[in-house]
Amino acid sequence: MMLSIFNSIPTHMDYKGQKLAEQIFQGIILVSAIIGFIYGLIIEQFGWTVYIVLAGFALSSLLTLPPWPMYRRNPLTWQPVLPESPGDGREKTQENTKKPRKHK
Repeated sequence: MMLSIFNSIPTHMDYKGQKLAEQIFQGIILVSAIIGFIYGLIIEQFGWTVYIVLAGFALSSLLTLPPWPMYRRNPLTWQPVLPESPGDGREKTQENTKKPRKHK
């Protein structure tokens, strides 16, 4: 029962979703670092700079690490599997491979 709940949770992103997540992550980190630096400089407390950057990291992780539906809008379309005719694949590859030479 419990495993079926975990199996129903989507765990993938498409390529465009990965790019979007990376851009959001970097943007939030950059903005929080700039805000934290300016605020820390004004009040002359480096600790507040660290807190603001850590809060930006937590926010960006919450927004980008789970595979939210906005990161799964462009799924890949896979080509259908081609049926393999008997005798085609393995015999050709075995004929083309050379036997290793034994050293004297």
